[in-house]
Amino acid sequence: MLIKLLLVFFGAGAGGACRWGVQLACEQRFGKGFPAGTLIVNVLGCLAVGVLAGALAGPEPSREHWRLGLIVGFLGGFTTFSAFGRETVLLGSEGNHTAAVANIALSVGLGLLAVWIGARLGTRLMAA
Repeated sequence: MLIKLLLVFFGAGAGGACRWGVQLACEQRFGKGFPAGTLIVNVLGCLAVGVLAGALAGPEPSREHWRLGLIVGFLGGFTTFSAFGRETVLLGSEGNHTAAVANIALSVGLGLLAVWIGARLGTRLMAA
């Protein structure tokens, strides 16, 4: 049980640090007018969770450790639904309703598409 807890703990820390790095890079590149960093980490996280869920499917005990460390830990720390919600509300409260709606549509649409693509890729990787 302790090993599982540590896998989630350290995975989440690494994921959070990576999310912060992507956020900073996106703010430097695109500015702060649209939450590109959150959109990018959430879409990449959706793609990665699809790939990993497909690649790590199965009952082997070692796969459970990978799932905990990578999906629950790293991707749980890397992606952020709360930041998406906050940034969307801020866009709307600042009167930028077009950007708020675009953020919702892009985040949900691209996120679902990324999970689907990732799951197909992960399944194919395991079949190879």
